Formats: sequence, C-alpha cells, structure tokens
Amino acid sequence: MATTNLSHYDKTTIPNAKDFRFGIVVSEWNPEITKNLHKGAIEALLDCGAKQENIISWDVPGSFELVFGCKKMLETQNLNAIIAIGNVIQGETKHFDFVCEGVTQGIVDLNIKYNTPVIFCVLTDNTKQQSLDRSGGKLGNKGIECAIAAIKMAALPFI
Repeated sequence: MATTNLSHYDKTTIPNAKDFRFGIVVSEWNPEITKNLHKGAIEALLDCGAKQENIISWDVPGSFELVFGCKKMLETQNLNAIIAIGNVIQGETKHFDFVCEGVTQGIVDLNIKYNTPVIFCVLTDNTKQQSLDRSGGKLGNKGIECAIAAIKMAALPFI
C-alpha cells in the first residue's frame, strides 16, 4: 500500500518538457479511475512545460489492449515517451492475474524492443476504493507520478 502522496513532485528537479512529444494510451474500462489518471498526467505534463499539441491521447477498450495501442503509437507517431493508463481490480476469478501479467509483460517487451520509453500507469488494486485513492483520492494521483517519470525518461541521453 502506498504511504506517500503520489502527486508530489519538485518541479525544480524535473527537466523542462517543452521540446518533448508524449503519447498517452488510456483504457476505457473503469473510466472513473482511468479518466482521473489521464487528467492528472496531462496536467503534470503541461505544468512541466509540455505543449498541449505535443500530447497525443488514444483510447483502447481495456487494460489488456494497452499493449497493442502503445505498439501502434510507437510505430506511427514520433514520440519521446508513452504513458499506458489502465485499471484492473481484483475479482473472484483468475482473470485479474492473467490481465495484470499480460499487460506488465507486454509493456516490458515494448520497452525492450523500442527506443521510446513506455511508462506503466496501470493500477492493479484489490478494491475499487484503493483505485479511487490512487487516482485523485487521498493518496494522490498515479497519473501525475507517471507523467513525471515519462519526462525524466524522455530526457535521458539516448546515444
């Protein structure tokens, strides 16, 4: 369980994002969670200097589809980083395990194959309340944290 606010960052330690292009792929499943994560990510990118016209957002049906959406974005857009936003909540079946494992491994594979970082912003919580707490609730917004990670990764010197 997170013990710190996910939304806190020191802007003086973040590279200016004005010259970067970002992609965001958002799952439509659990929209009350994913829309808040998306909103937090965009606000943080803009706060750190990114231009609105340099942020591209695509929707996909669910978290499992994030991998393909990110792959297509990597192949068709000229971006410095992508944020994959989704939410999977534990249920009574093993579906949770399969989706979480597939999405995690898929994003790892994209990071290995492509030269553009894909940031994992998929909440995998036991309850809906835990997801609400991490998407703008009492623990902040993981979308903000992932936007900061995207900026930092975009700024890495790729030689």
